[in-house]
Amino acid sequence: MKKFLFFLCLMTGLCLTGRAEIMLSEVMASNGVYKNGEAYDWVELYNAGSETADLSGCFLSDSGKNLTKWAFPEGTKLKAGAYLLVYCTGEDMSPGKDGTYYANFKISASGDDLTLTAPDGRSVLLAAEIPPQYGNVSWGLPDGGNAYGYFAEATPGKKNVNTAYPARADLPVILTAGGFYDGPVTAVCQAAPGITLRYTLDGSTPDEKSKAWPEGGVNFEKTGVLRVRAFGENLVPSETVSATYFIGEERPVSVISLISDEKYLFDKKTGALVKGNNADYPNYEREWEYPANIEYFNLDGVCEINQLGTFTAAGHSARQNAQKSIAVYARKAYGPERFNFNPFPNRDYDSYKSLLLRSANSDAFSTRLRDPVISSLAAPLNILYQDALAIQVYINGEYWGHYNLREKINKYFIAQWEGVTDEDAIDHIDILARTGRDEFLQNGDNTDWLALCDFCKTADLNVPENLQRVQDELDIDSLFTHAAFEIIIGNGDFTNVRVYRVPGGKWKYLLFDVEAGFLSLDKTPMEYYIKKVTDKINGFRHEPLAALLNVPEMKARFLTRFAEVLELSFQWPDVEKAFAPWEEVVGQLLPRHLERWKSKNFTEKAWRQNVDAVKYYARVRPMKIVGLLQKHMKLTDAEVETYFGAVQALLETVNQK
Repeated sequence: MKKFLFFLCLMTGLCLTGRAEIMLSEVMASNGVYKNGEAYDWVELYNAGSETADLSGCFLSDSGKNLTKWAFPEGTKLKAGAYLLVYCTGEDMSPGKDGTYYANFKISASGDDLTLTAPDGRSVLLAAEIPPQYGNVSWGLPDGGNAYGYFAEATPGKKNVNTAYPARADLPVILTAGGFYDGPVTAVCQAAPGITLRYTLDGSTPDEKSKAWPEGGVNFEKTGVLRVRAFGENLVPSETVSATYFIGEERPVSVISLISDEKYLFDKKTGALVKGNNADYPNYEREWEYPANIEYFNLDGVCEINQLGTFTAAGHSARQNAQKSIAVYARKAYGPERFNFNPFPNRDYDSYKSLLLRSANSDAFSTRLRDPVISSLAAPLNILYQDALAIQVYINGEYWGHYNLREKINKYFIAQWEGVTDEDAIDHIDILARTGRDEFLQNGDNTDWLALCDFCKTADLNVPENLQRVQDELDIDSLFTHAAFEIIIGNGDFTNVRVYRVPGGKWKYLLFDVEAGFLSLDKTPMEYYIKKVTDKINGFRHEPLAALLNVPEMKARFLTRFAEVLELSFQWPDVEKAFAPWEEVVGQLLPRHLERWKSKNFTEKAWRQNVDAVKYYARVRPMKIVGLLQKHMKLTDAEVETYFGAVQALLETVNQK
């Protein structure tokens, strides 16, 4: 282990006054506790003296060449016997209202240097050399001890545990692969000499009280999960390895198996997938992110990923349904930073940062396939949408039903589509939902977007320089494609509008959550997209489209694109081909799924009727939409013939039965 040097300054007028004694108490350089997608590194300072320390203007840094990276705000004080946490975010952030501090650097998990410097920027008050760190394991000084080491339990902002270890036990190896077996199987596991293996079969993380690994292995006669952990003298326990054994299970589609502790899943106080005890603020709304083991088995039963990551409840109103949508994330604190595989049929990526297991419960007049099928129709249009795959999910060995595996909308999803690889650029991708108000800011900043919308509200885009500004900031084709697609499918859930922008790029639209499409032959949502600039905002900012349609050349461009979208995506033979594989696979999965999630209102007969209805609207609505558009936009017969004559003739031929 590296040598650590600590310098404590007691000189009045620098930083510390009286008999204050500041110590580096604990450090986390690879945090595994996530909240709203963030798990910042942190540094904990402790005042071991008898008087309050004034840290105002003192500097904290991870660089010997730049001791003044980040300064404590004026008025920062650390009482005797108290702890102070600094989150190391790598960004310039204002202090939190609750006295939380955010430093503009990160701590390297491969080892780093930390310094606390007086306000003069030269006098070093404390210096520490941090050794290489383990994922989700803190390092510091044990309570009552004098030798730094690694902790089995992190205690940010609180008194440290009284035992620290010099190293961590190596991972055990499960020799019997998880997967699908026709009959009983015995799992065999291996560890280094002198190591004790402990295991569980209920999804919980093994601890010192868990059963010791039996010499003959562990037998599985029915589907179940295995979790194993290594324990050694004077070692932090290893991370947990896991496997799922499917005994005599059908495998009509790919399978994802999630393994996690009951307290993270279904406990009323702490479980992320239950309502909990607070009816006004259910657990599943709290964005709790917990560790879980994630396995993916392809159609051939081959396990393509098996790694620790995290999960959260996902979705919006559908969270209150019994079968929850679940998002899973690859996190470096637990293992690989990505899921190194690609399950999706229409993507050529080699990995994913996160995935969405969508329950499809909120699919209006439920078909469990409407959203992925309609989304796939956008493939020829060069607009971003979420690819999909029907799967089965198991949680702790229990069958959890049919899900649709989807790409998850976040900065990494957009970065892949746009070809952005620089980490700093990825962090600064702007993603805005609905109106772009602060509460719907998913990532980045919305200032420029709101300014553009406000500009479109008042500016005459027939003035060349005004139009040029909009063209410089907004991808016009993306807007026109998105509006045309949503109008053609008749997406009644019109608030589901998101825009994004990569650094240096233009604002673009993406398609998502189109499950309320193909429900009727009404004009909705046309009236929400195409209206006066000065009309009331309903769910999203309509001003850019409205202002552009006041420009003759832009109106012509919109109508031309509308016709192209009809031709490229809504010819019935192509649409029918998109439905066919989903009908087959969902129909195959439905009996077992309905047995798992019993519903009086949703039966196989109802499903068939719903599918037939959505297919009817998918065939007929594209033939009717031009007439609705003509009436709404007051288009002349000549305009209709010019822009839509050819595509109307085509659709009346191929979409008729």
